[in-house]
Amino acid sequence: MSGRAAPPGTVREARLITVSGRVQGVGYRPFVHRTATGLGLDGWVINAGGHVEVLVAGPPTALDALVGLLRDGGPPLAEVRRLTAAPLAGPLPAPGSGFAVRPSTGAPRHSGPREVPPDAATCAACVRELFDPGDRRHRYPFVNCADCGPRATVVEDLPYDRERTTMRHFALCAPCAAEYADPADRRFHAEPVACADCGPRLSWGGLAGEAALGAAVAAVADGAVVAVKGLGGYQLVCDATDARAVARLRERKRRPVKPFAVMVRGPADVRRLARVPRAAVGALASPARPVVLLPARRRTGVVREVHPGTGLIGLFLPTTGLHHLLLHDLARPLVVTSGNLSGEPIATGDAEARAALAAVADGFLSHDRPIRARYDDSVLRPAGRTVLTLRRARGLAPAPLPLPVAAPVPVVAAGAQLKHTFALAEGARAVLGPHTGDLADAATLDAFAESYAGLTRLTGIEPEVVAHDLHPGYLSTQWARSLPARRRIAVQHHHAHVAGCAAEHGLRGPFLGIAYDGLGLGDDGTLWGGEILVADLTRYRRVARFGTVPLPGGAAAVRRPARTALGCLHGAERLGTPLPGAALVRRFERRLDPQEVRVVRTMVERDVNCPRASSAGRLFDAAASLLGLCDDATYEGQAAVALETAAGGGPAEALPWRVVSVGGLWVYDPVPTLVALLEGACDGGRPARLAASFHRTVAEVTAALVERVVRAGAPRTVCLSGGCFQNARLLAETGTLLRQQGLRVLVSSAVPVNDGGISYGQAAVAAARLRRGG
Repeated sequence: MSGRAAPPGTVREARLITVSGRVQGVGYRPFVHRTATGLGLDGWVINAGGHVEVLVAGPPTALDALVGLLRDGGPPLAEVRRLTAAPLAGPLPAPGSGFAVRPSTGAPRHSGPREVPPDAATCAACVRELFDPGDRRHRYPFVNCADCGPRATVVEDLPYDRERTTMRHFALCAPCAAEYADPADRRFHAEPVACADCGPRLSWGGLAGEAALGAAVAAVADGAVVAVKGLGGYQLVCDATDARAVARLRERKRRPVKPFAVMVRGPADVRRLARVPRAAVGALASPARPVVLLPARRRTGVVREVHPGTGLIGLFLPTTGLHHLLLHDLARPLVVTSGNLSGEPIATGDAEARAALAAVADGFLSHDRPIRARYDDSVLRPAGRTVLTLRRARGLAPAPLPLPVAAPVPVVAAGAQLKHTFALAEGARAVLGPHTGDLADAATLDAFAESYAGLTRLTGIEPEVVAHDLHPGYLSTQWARSLPARRRIAVQHHHAHVAGCAAEHGLRGPFLGIAYDGLGLGDDGTLWGGEILVADLTRYRRVARFGTVPLPGGAAAVRRPARTALGCLHGAERLGTPLPGAALVRRFERRLDPQEVRVVRTMVERDVNCPRASSAGRLFDAAASLLGLCDDATYEGQAAVALETAAGGGPAEALPWRVVSVGGLWVYDPVPTLVALLEGACDGGRPARLAASFHRTVAEVTAALVERVVRAGAPRTVCLSGGCFQNARLLAETGTLLRQQGLRVLVSSAVPVNDGGISYGQAAVAAARLRRGG
């Protein structure tokens, strides 16, 4: 469609169009320019304070067409959330004066937070250029255009223009400047645009450019571990087909068994290494390029040391031109994992990386483009027809999420302790910050504070209210209490879990919430984790729970499932079923250290340092230990992963279970289940069959508890949340049984189902309470 002036005498009008949403850093202004020019309209488009403004004049029919195209169309990465078009009086742009892209302004934003576009993986057009010997960007690692490339990791302020990104350090050469200024070019106003003559350059020791890349490729091929500067931080890379290289990485990173992610060249390689459910296809190829957990095939060439003890392999496709080149030149799958030591934040600065990873990496493939914000890789898992978000980071964050109840004042939600995220809420949107990690030390807390400061500046949200967990020992809670705020709102951990699920689905309540996780502080001062609540976004009522068990040594029991198992056998809540006999218990204890057994038994008998918990997660730990699958856990959730892996996918009969009424609550008595597990294991029963039966038992117990509370008047919409529902088998069996009761079953997808979703739930609860005035 070619632009042309309207014939003389044609009626002309002018409109001011304001577009909000993901419209900066995604090529939206060039799209407006092309569209308006094609319709023969005059005027201009501008980035203004986090939104896009269009002043346009021409025939009314053409203006109507423009409004429709701007609302419903747009470049691949754009997402229009709000569009207004108002008549404009006064002098109009002269007919035939053309349409222009004007310099951005810092005008005040109209409504809601300013959107920061997530990073986007290299698009197909740029990949073709990367491998085209005749193209001037042939083998240039930082190739990008308006449809792809770094965004959240390089932007320093909004409006999104080159001078407010870390690309301001690189002056455009003449050819790049011409592309940047050409409305017909796909690099028109693509802020990170660059080439080998004017853009960032690779470095390896004293080598630069292609020589640096060649040295890194040779090192990986020789079995080395290489630190590579990625989009949101350094990554550690080694040959996924080399057992010695993987073992070396594990030892140096202090990560003995937790699976590593593997990057491959394309979809064909993914299918060769794993079975790909239909629900995963779109996620793998999306611009976010997340790690996707898939059922691993056997004898693929990827060594078992990459993902020991699990039938899943985390696979993802290249995210940058540099990754494409590494995979092309090495022609093998690569382990690509976070550039940190276990428990520490991912390194972003060059000096920081060399200090933190000096004992891990054999070499550093770096470059001179600064990383402005820390973003680890996102992680997803297909589960039936849905795809669960396990980690929301690069490519997904910090895209905003809707809130069913708008926050009347700006809110920050401080999140939980594990798998930490924070959320900023204003109006009907919440911005979920990127995955930080476990808040276990000052370094991770500092990384959280740095991320918070950066995102508040970019979004323009200045929180007046802070929401936080009930647990006073969480570093996130302590941070929240130190923050200047007009008001602080404490949100119970499991209420936040189910409220987050409800809010993602636009549900205010009431609803039935099932929260199964490791541990969270209850409003009665005890540890919860196997909870059924009747709730809305402002309040909740506990209606059912799991029976409590002691955790000998507290955190020590979390790290050692065998201790939790001993606590269950010697001190499970007395709910009418006798504990297993001494002879049966001794058959389990024989494989443990006698000194540990004596100490734990004494702790339980005297109730010394044995906090009790109604935790579904700890029950999974105990079951895994009783079956001999995991006595020690080197990472959170390891025992549950082992139990799910052992269970496989075949059908199973439930083990014995009981549900009793205690103090007005329905309570699951786990003792019959644990006794049956132990008897089966001691009598030579197959761990796989017993593990499958345990999953079936928990699903049937959940359905029975829900049936009882629904019969008493509880809502028929059920929200499932908590880390236990990362378990695809448990999620599928529980969901099926609940649907068979005619219930509506919801689970989070965009929001992490684990503690990474707590902050979003806190924000939803805080917004609803503030709106209610409570």
